Amino acid sequence: MSCEQARSILHGYMDGELDAARAAEFESHLETCSSCVAELEAQESLRSSLRRAELYEKAPPALRQKVLAATRGVQPLTISSRRVPWNWIGIAAAILLLFVAGWRMLPGLGSDNSQSVLAAQIVDAHLRSLQPGHLTDVLSTDQHTVKPWFTGKLDFSPPVEDFSADGFPLQGGRLDVLHGRTVAALVYGRRKHLISVFIWPTTEKDAAPRSGSEQGYHWISWQKNGMEFSAVSDVSPADLDQLQHLLSS
Repeated sequence: MSCEQARSILHGYMDGELDAARAAEFESHLETCSSCVAELEAQESLRSSLRRAELYEKAPPALRQKVLAATRGVQPLTISSRRVPWNWIGIAAAILLLFVAGWRMLPGLGSDNSQSVLAAQIVDAHLRSLQPGHLTDVLSTDQHTVKPWFTGKLDFSPPVEDFSADGFPLQGGRLDVLHGRTVAALVYGRRKHLISVFIWPTTEKDAAPRSGSEQGYHWISWQKNGMEFSAVSDVSPADLDQLQHLLSS
């Protein structure tokens, strides 16, 4: 089985839709293909993150008033109605969908959920990296070794700096998956702790850091110079803040 074939049935495997023979063939392929294993782990992580994020929003009271105002005059249905006014039902449904769509597109709406999903993903990715043999693809404290390693493996060039003098020695780097795309992950040390810093391109403007906690780990995210950064670790929030300032300077 080729990687292309394996990835075409990956979701069927995750959903338990493959027959026994096909599932066994897929699992046999995983035993010799680390790339497909990484893709399966990324998809499972994304599914887990979406489930935990509870992606729903409670409609504001104003929305109810707008829908009632827009549908005022529509005769309610009764069991004895001989002719069901489907055209009015369709109009009311269309109006409702338009209001909901417009409401969800308001600036900032859903940002909390998006941030929750991102936080869950970066924590999951950091936890995976702590498993034996997953921390780094390139092990080096030399930024001039780590940065060139990413060349040809990504469609962007991540900034790589060593902050040993400030107490954050570079440990190496690796490729990881967030938002369904491959990103750069730098690893820094802090005393006896490890920090993962994920980097990928963004079209967003520079933004102030956002931070929080997830599963007992602290994280911080920000945009700078066309790149989005997300750092996560079990170090203190103050340590993450310090590293964020170093990476942004």
